[in-house]
Amino acid sequence: MLDAAVRVFSRRGFHAASMDEIAEDAGISKPMVYAYLGTKEELFVACLHREGTRMTEAIAGAAAPDLAADERLWRGLRAFFGFVGAHRDGWAVLYRQARGSQPFAAELAAMRARLVEVVAGMLDHALRARGREVGESDLEVVAYALVGASESLADWLADHPDADPERTATRMMNVAWLGADQLLRGITWRPPQG
Repeated sequence: MLDAAVRVFSRRGFHAASMDEIAEDAGISKPMVYAYLGTKEELFVACLHREGTRMTEAIAGAAAPDLAADERLWRGLRAFFGFVGAHRDGWAVLYRQARGSQPFAAELAAMRARLVEVVAGMLDHALRARGREVGESDLEVVAYALVGASESLADWLADHPDADPERTATRMMNVAWLGADQLLRGITWRPPQG
């Protein structure tokens, strides 16, 4: 039922999707959808939670804490873009459908905040391993930048079914790691004086 709901919500959006269409896509009766998953709003939230959990688990499972910082980031990006490539409908529900609709935007913001915390923690771990400490707000800003850039590129990937998720991850790794490596070395850009 959730698979059918994700497909329908990704194609039609929350407001245009109907419980009749979801039930038909799932091959069950509409009362069964209501009995198992509740209202359309509850069903949409269940879809968000499932897809968000799948995505987070894929990333966390790939980015083991004992890996070198670049390997950890690479594996996390590969898992993220692999998830988007394999679950384009799930990505559409998470990123496109939930972002602008209340109360779903708050659900998505909470999931995103957890992901930012994970990325900030990874950066902090890598910096401490190199004997450096960076302020919490600086870590948070960099984590938001990495998550935001990855989300934008994932949205591009979702629109390009022929695009290779691994190549997309490589592109993001080059953008992210070249900057992160400089940060880990303590090299920062400063605006010109004058």
